[in-house]
Amino acid sequence: MNNIIVRTLSGAVFVSLILISLWFSQELAAGVFSVFMLLGLIEFYRLFDKSETIAINWKVASAIGFFIFALIAGVIFDLLMPLLLVFILPLVFLLFTGEIWRKKKNPLLNVAVLGMGHIYVILPFLLIIYLIKNDDSSFPLLAGMFILIWMNDTFAFLSGKFFGKKKLIERISPNKTWEGTIGGVLFTLLAGVAIGLLFDTDNLVFWIISATIIAPCAVVGDLLESLFKRNAEVKDSGSIMPGHGGILDRFDATLLAMPIFFAWVVVYKFFC
Repeated sequence: MNNIIVRTLSGAVFVSLILISLWFSQELAAGVFSVFMLLGLIEFYRLFDKSETIAINWKVASAIGFFIFALIAGVIFDLLMPLLLVFILPLVFLLFTGEIWRKKKNPLLNVAVLGMGHIYVILPFLLIIYLIKNDDSSFPLLAGMFILIWMNDTFAFLSGKFFGKKKLIERISPNKTWEGTIGGVLFTLLAGVAIGLLFDTDNLVFWIISATIIAPCAVVGDLLESLFKRNAEVKDSGSIMPGHGGILDRFDATLLAMPIFFAWVVVYKFFC
């Protein structure tokens, strides 16, 4: 019971921080998500601190990753010249060439993990920054996406707790069940309908399809991060959020759902 209370309070602060920043100003929201991105990137690279096969300098990798993120975000917000983006490619490849002098036993794995951090963590947050700056929808797209993800997460947890019997993929996440997954998907679909009917009637179909897309993506995103943690032999990606773990533990569903939701937004706006 104490863990549930701590989890609830911590989650409420997290949800409030995101929604308030999204509604308050673009600059505040961009700042909040930039901090989340940096913390998540650090957590990702530190997953391999105790690995015997992967040797990553998490400080260097995180610093360069944040520099790349800040450069692109600055261009998105018209604070920097787009011409500066040409420096990203040589920077990334120079980061890879560092393996020549580090003399580690698995340089190919090290390079792969370095690149994975940029794709898995930085890219989804850059898409979030882009929508923060360019979203002109009647109902904020990011607010709707996060509400759908949180509905899936919350009701998957509750459904699994009270009705869960059949394991989903036990070798990766032993606590997840088919009953919990189905419950999360159903309530996410209901939330999509509610958002459309109550706040954005002109785009009801958009929100229904968004819920249909986000629900399975959230499940797979959660499983993917669980796979990374199991491979790294850690329980949580961090401990910054009491009852939840780390930033990656809270954004695991978002990291996969965001790129696919973004693609759906682009397609929908193109045709509608």
